[in-house]
Formats: sequence, C-alpha cells, structure tokens
Amino acid sequence: MKFLLLVCWDAEKMNAQTEPDPNDTSDEESFPWLDELQARGIWVTGDQLAPPRRGRSVRVRDGKPIVTDGPFAETKEVIGGFDLIECGSLEEAVEIAGGHPIAQMGTIEVRPLWGN
Repeated sequence: MKFLLLVCWDAEKMNAQTEPDPNDTSDEESFPWLDELQARGIWVTGDQLAPPRRGRSVRVRDGKPIVTDGPFAETKEVIGGFDLIECGSLEEAVEIAGGHPIAQMGTIEVRPLWGN
C-alpha cells in the first residue's frame, strides 16, 4: 500500500531560504532516515518543495482561471516537501513518519493513496 507523507514546517523559515545553485554539483549530505528507507525498499520518491513565495494558486471560476501568488493560507506551517512510501499498513506508515527528522519541529501528515 502506498502512502504520501506531507512534510509541513514553518512557512517563514521556508520563505527565508535562498535559491539552490543549479551549478552546485557537490554531493548531498547523508540523510540517515532516507538512507534506511531506501535500504529497506520502502521509499518510492520524494522531494523538497520551493518556498511558498515561489508558488501560485489556480482556481477556475465561471470558466476563467484566476491565478494568485503563493499558497497563502492562514497557517504557520505549509507543505515543504513530500515522501511517497510503500509499506504494509497505515500503522507502519505512521511509525515511519514519526522517524522523519522534520517531525521534531514540524508535522508529517500521512495519507493513503487511493489510486489504481
């Protein structure tokens, strides 16, 4: 069964981040939580999202698209990334989410996928 882990953390801290250098080819830091899930064959994919200031929200009203800057909801935490995992149960997915480093300062929302 697949589960989406929505990684939510402080919007102000995300917006304060600098843009990554596309020319930086240095190796990324080790991420033990991810390394372990990859070794167990549980992690499918994931990534960090750009800060909310880089996003756009799209709504269609009366057949016309309305585009606004950012996902500006009245909340302190925003979705900062995601991980897609495949494991045996919701309980196991919750246990895995509890080990995510961001869970110490933010929130990991666990959602089962209903797709085919």
